[in-house]
Amino acid sequence: MAIAKRLAKDGFTIAFHSKSSVAVGQSLAEAYPGSSYFQADLSNPSQSCHLISKVLSRHGRLDVLVNNAGITATIPHPSLKDASPEIWRSLYEVNVIAPWILIAEAEVALRQSSRSECPSCILNISSHAGIRPKGASIPYSVTKAALNHMTKLLALSLAPQIRVNAIAPGLVDTPMSKDWTAARKLWEEQSPMGRGAQPDEIAQIAFMLISSHYLTGEIIISDGGLNLT
Repeated sequence: MAIAKRLAKDGFTIAFHSKSSVAVGQSLAEAYPGSSYFQADLSNPSQSCHLISKVLSRHGRLDVLVNNAGITATIPHPSLKDASPEIWRSLYEVNVIAPWILIAEAEVALRQSSRSECPSCILNISSHAGIRPKGASIPYSVTKAALNHMTKLLALSLAPQIRVNAIAPGLVDTPMSKDWTAARKLWEEQSPMGRGAQPDEIAQIAFMLISSHYLTGEIIISDGGLNLT
């Protein structure tokens, strides 16, 4: 949400999306002139496909695609049998396959809106767990590592008309993480910055990557320096 708000304030017309929180999404769209809201469950491939077509039907073009949806599962890393095939499949469906479908469906529109002085842009929201051997579970971390590698492969395949970058945040202070006591303690005690990130700080990095027309294939770690420890 913070990324969308930052882009809206900088003049972008936003197509908001969520799986739930429909009323919140609709109110956000109403708050920013010209914006829209669409509900879709990205664990369902057909809904992922239709999301892009609905956005194009409403707005007629697409300049930036931000893949911010994601799910996790908390499983101790040594508990291999607890990481069932069903958990692997569900995480891959949302964290890897859904971004791939959205990018594939959006490619033509992104190429059409691209200009040599201002290429179109894809921004994937990954995780520092996809870079370090850490994370809530091994399946989750592996999906984020896959998303990071997808980012680099697509940066090569879609250049120069479409740039592809990713942000790999660590702990971010959101409603989802408010009860993550162990994670907060870890960041407070071990990260050089002594805290997790605020959503606006991640949004600032997102805006930098979107507005920097030369950067592509970058995975920007934003974990307050925890990766250094």
